[in-house]
Amino acid sequence: MAELHVLRVFSGAGGGGNPLGVFLSGSEVPEARRQAIAADLGFAETVFVDDAAHGGIRIYTPGAEVAFAGHPVVGTAWLLARTRGEVEALLPPAGRVPVREADGMTFAAGRPDWAPDWEFVELASPDEVEGLEGAPGGRDAVVAWAWIDEGEGILRARVFAARYGIPEDEATGSAAVALAGRMRRTLDIRQGVGSEIVAKPLPDGMVEIGGRVELDDVREYAV
Repeated sequence: MAELHVLRVFSGAGGGGNPLGVFLSGSEVPEARRQAIAADLGFAETVFVDDAAHGGIRIYTPGAEVAFAGHPVVGTAWLLARTRGEVEALLPPAGRVPVREADGMTFAAGRPDWAPDWEFVELASPDEVEGLEGAPGGRDAVVAWAWIDEGEGILRARVFAARYGIPEDEATGSAAVALAGRMRRTLDIRQGVGSEIVAKPLPDGMVEIGGRVELDDVREYAV
């Protein structure tokens, strides 16, 4: 048995938040079992912490291991700070991810080229985004979005990621990193049924994303 924490990351005023599974003692879970466990849990991502002191982590979607993902690094940083001690950075396979906390939010920074190869489809209005019944054009890794308030940088987004075994993602940090990097401006992204992500390009080329995290459950999982 291994202890599993279930979080919701990027929760907004209306609730929301993307579910995330975190095994803080990743060494208890055989590497050969991790992909099957991620598929069984069915979260957009599941994290295995292999080195809590130094931030070493591995990230799996239901369909594949990924080198970087946004809500897993934000959620894991939040959880480590409350259970094992704060770290300055996490170390997924993609590289060093600086993390911090401020104003009740947890932040993590990544490089736009670490993100999956998202397609971005701008629609005319938030209502058009809301009305989608699936991925535009049947694309398998796409961000559909529209401005709510372009001047303030507030937008509505939905993310469809069948390529990674995720029909629709509730809150997608890597897409926020890629979109803010592409636009070169700070964004306030309203995604899913009630999630909120802030994203800000940094001078060193990284993009910092942040949001609120909530703990939903702690339970034993048979590995």
